[in-house]
Parts: sequence; C-alpha cells; structure tokens
Amino acid sequence: MLDELLAAWISRQRWFGGKGRPIDGLSIDADVELTPGLRHLIVAVWQEGSRDRYQLLLGERADLPDRLGHALIGTAGGTHLYDAVHDADRMGWLLDGMARDETRRGLRMRHVPGTDIDTAQRSLVLGAEQSNTSLVYGDAYICKLFRRLIPGVNPELEIVTALAARHAPHIAQPYGWIEADLDGTTTTLAIMQQFLSPANDGWEMALASVRDLYASLPQVPASEAGGDFAAEAVRLGEATARVHHELARAFPTGIVEIHEVKRMAETFRRRLGRAVAEVPELRRHVSAIEDAYHQVELLTNEVPVQRVHGDYHLGQVMRTPTDWVVLDFEGEPGQPLNERRALYSPLRDVAGMLRSFDYAARHLLADHPDAAELEPRAQEWADRNRAAFLDGYTEGGGVISPADAALLRAFELSKAVYEVVYEARNRPSWIPIPLAAFGPRTA
Repeated sequence: MLDELLAAWISRQRWFGGKGRPIDGLSIDADVELTPGLRHLIVAVWQEGSRDRYQLLLGERADLPDRLGHALIGTAGGTHLYDAVHDADRMGWLLDGMARDETRRGLRMRHVPGTDIDTAQRSLVLGAEQSNTSLVYGDAYICKLFRRLIPGVNPELEIVTALAARHAPHIAQPYGWIEADLDGTTTTLAIMQQFLSPANDGWEMALASVRDLYASLPQVPASEAGGDFAAEAVRLGEATARVHHELARAFPTGIVEIHEVKRMAETFRRRLGRAVAEVPELRRHVSAIEDAYHQVELLTNEVPVQRVHGDYHLGQVMRTPTDWVVLDFEGEPGQPLNERRALYSPLRDVAGMLRSFDYAARHLLADHPDAAELEPRAQEWADRNRAAFLDGYTEGGGVISPADAALLRAFELSKAVYEVVYEARNRPSWIPIPLAAFGPRTA
C-alpha cells in the first residue's frame, strides 16, 4: 500500500529526476523510525531499466492539520502519511540527532567537532529549490537534504568541513551532517551550515545594478550610474582567489602536462562540433571559437590543477555585511561524483563567473522591446564588471599569466557553447545571451 502511495506522489515532486517517464517499480530500501510519528525512508525508483534512489522523511498523524494538507502523500489504515519536512514540530529531531551524534540502524547523524547546535530552533522549508530541500532553522542554520541520493561523500560536505577546520574565510560554517551506507559506500544524505542572515544574493545584487543602469540617462556611463557593481566585483574576485588558495592548501594538487592540455583543447572542439550540429546559429562563430581553442594547443607550459568549486556563478555567492561568502561546493549538477571531485584549473571557476556577469547584463534584454538600444549598455556593464572581477582575483593572489589568459578564454567559450545548447533546448529566446560571448572582448 505504501509503495503505491509513494509511486503516485513522488512523480509529482519537483525534485524528482524522472519526470515525463513512467515508473516501472518502486521499493523501500531502508525504513528507520526516528521518533514516534517520524520515519526516514530510502526509496528506489525504477524507470526504463535504471534505478534512482531518493530520501523521504515520512510523517504519520491520525489527524493532519490544515497547515500540512499540501504535504499529504496518502492515507493508510486511518493514518495520514505526509512529507514531514514541512512539519516544524517533527523536524527539530534532526537538530537533536546531529547534536547527540545519534545512530539509528545505519542512519548516522553527526555534528562538526568543536561546534554546538542550538536544538531549540524551529524549521521552515525554503521553496525555491528544484533538486534538494532546505530547512532553515530560525536565523541560525540551513539544512540541505539531498533528495536524489548519489553514493559517496558529497563534495560540499568534504570541502566546507576541510576549509572550516583551517578557519578559512568566505565559507558558511558547517555544523552537522547525516550519512548512511549506500551500495557499501558512505553516502551524504544532508548537510547543515550557518544560515547567512542578513545577506544578499549575488545574482540579485547584479541584476539590481543592471536595472539601475538601464533606467539611467543614456549618456551616463556605467561607472556613474546608481548601483554600480564594480567595487563588489573586485571584492568578489579577491574572495574567489582566497578560496582557491585555501582549497589548494586543504586538498592535493597536481599538474596537467602539455600533451594533456592539448587533449583538453580537442575535447572542447568535439563538444563544439556536437553543439553546431544541434544549434546551427553557432556555425558563423566556429572560426573564432576554433582559433581560441588553437591558442590552447600552442601552449608550452604545464597547467596547475586543484580542487575547485566546479559550478561557480553569481547565484552561488552571498554578500554578508562584512564580505562575500561562497556556497554550494557540490560541483556541476548531474555529473558523477568522481568528476565533481576531480582536479581542475581554477580558471574553470573564473570562467564560470565571467559568464555569469554576461548573463546578468543581458538577462533583462530577453524579449525586451528596447533590447537593441540597450545592448551597448549591457556590453559596457559586463566588460566593466568582468575587468573588476579579474582585477580583484589577481589582487587576492590569483594568477592569470598571458598563457593562462588563453586557457581562460577557451574555458569561457566552451561554457558559452554549452549554454547555447541549453538555451536552444529550454529557452530559445535567450540564445542571444551566450551567442554574444563569441564577439570581441575587452576583458
């Protein structure tokens, strides 16, 4: 009965990864009672011969309050079954469990050594996420539950705990985590960190700056418009360099030999070929992109590599009253854990942030009636803040030599090629945003 209720319910959840495909089967791989009326489930879902596993905190109540009606899964034997993440009366148990380092039948709750957890805080679900569920406890903690489970230690837990142990700046303090064994591998189910309040989202700050520029008189340059973002871009560049420095000290580093660098350029080229076949609008830019990739093939220096963020953009950073904080070290969504934990050039992160500045500048132009008139202003804003970020990165200790500049440009164009394909599949009217990357650049 529970299997059938879950199969009907799970397909409607936005964190479910198999939307649009029939569920061939569902089984409960683990069922642990945490406290009366609260169970932790690991559910296996089979679709088209493949299996994905998800975690669920299952609540049980004889009478379901109206405030939990939206979380109802179904009724069995007179008991209401519901998604208990929405029940603040039950979710305090997660804080208790982590604070006490409790273990229940293989489900292990742990706190970061040297930290104290205030178990009196009440939870509230954040509603914006697509693939995970985050609970905010008062103004103290945010606990991210990984709904779709990937066997292994999540890179975010690995990185933030290592950096916190070094008292590194620019990260949110970790407080605890939940883990279990999946396929014989220790697997991260949740991580709890400091909740940054008050703080501002980097993407929203950048968009506010762009709006101010678009609303100002045409003759006012970006440097004189209200809400100029360049000073913040410098500080963000400095913070990025310091995070890279701490990552290089906390984890192993390596060197990519020159023949492997050339192989990297060939990988970029193959991706470009597949993208052009799917999005013909790219064809007129192939020559310029190929030239950038060829500059990488001409490099004669080895390339230092290390642990990096892996999915770095303005939406992954928060501005607190004192500084920038970097979040979400999980790596690129959808990639295998071994790839997300691999060593890369830190220029990959730098390129990701440069692309984010371009998106911030042009995001508001999509479907805008005055897009052609505002395009030069968008280019001006992007160039100004890209240059400011790079200045901050070097001031913070990051290295971008002339040889690095060629590799950075290739990383950036490869990212833009990926974006073109993504927009063609999902938001065709946004294709001009990444296409603009293939024109001349001043930064």
